[in-house]
Amino acid sequence: MRTRFSAALALSLGLCSTTLLAQAPAAAYPAKPIRAIVPFAPGSATDQIGRAFAQKMSENLGQPVVVENRAGVSGMLGAEAVAKSAPDGYTILVGTNSTNAALKSLMKKLPYDQDTAFAPIAFLGSVPLIVAINNDVPAKNLREFVALAKAKPGSITFAHASASQRVSSEMLSSMAGVQMTHVPYKAGPAAMTDLIGGQVNMFTADFAVMLPQVKGGKVRGLAVTSMQRAPAVPELPTVNEALGLKDYELIAYFALFAPAGTPPEIINRLNRAANAAASDKDLLERFSALGFETAPGTPQALAERTRVETAKWAKAIREARIEPE
Repeated sequence: MRTRFSAALALSLGLCSTTLLAQAPAAAYPAKPIRAIVPFAPGSATDQIGRAFAQKMSENLGQPVVVENRAGVSGMLGAEAVAKSAPDGYTILVGTNSTNAALKSLMKKLPYDQDTAFAPIAFLGSVPLIVAINNDVPAKNLREFVALAKAKPGSITFAHASASQRVSSEMLSSMAGVQMTHVPYKAGPAAMTDLIGGQVNMFTADFAVMLPQVKGGKVRGLAVTSMQRAPAVPELPTVNEALGLKDYELIAYFALFAPAGTPPEIINRLNRAANAAASDKDLLERFSALGFETAPGTPQALAERTRVETAKWAKAIREARIEPE
């Protein structure tokens, strides 16, 4: 009996130890710095917003959240790095509509399954875009610019460095009935430099990249891509207003994702930290002037939003007649 009791006690202690060991990583999380991969270049909207959230989340988590830029292929390179990382909560993606909704329809083949490679963490926020042209283009408004493009099919160029930038411009081209030539860039700031310099005629980009240049007179803002005018630039009409359309709208958004298989308790810990950052007064004041709107929510809410947005972007890409590359 003593032998059986000793064996049972040993088994019980072993099971307890195993359980404690299994729970330890999650209970102690985070025990070291977290790497947040931004799949776009420094200075981009994703970079600016990602760094602001990383700083606030670091304060909440008690560990540094270190931003690492991995730009290229409309965010695919950075997304791939996260998709193939260990699901331990120490590598996360500052994702966007490009990486987690549109790429599936823009690329013939991705090096990961966009629908299953990521675990949603938290929605960060959204922002409209501004359609702008080089100051030397002889058009004072969007209607005049469209007329210019119609008069010279294919001669007008537009820059893009992300899916939202390309799709917004292709949608505009398709709905306005004009032909423009797209010029891809690795990073939004580089595209902006060429717009200012006149190497490209048009660029549609988020407020973080575009608004300072419009306000500074470096480029000419023509319209915003939202359904309503933006308080930050109330003088700019919507694309619908400017061209007499009804259904043009394109909003860029930002969210956090982890590799699939990341433990739920770690996802929830990151979600709480991200939601706290999304409600931070300093962060809101910094980005509200850029049209950025936060919407704290659950991982499940982000999963549903991702599903809806993927279908929405697939439709927009199809209607804009963009062929997968």
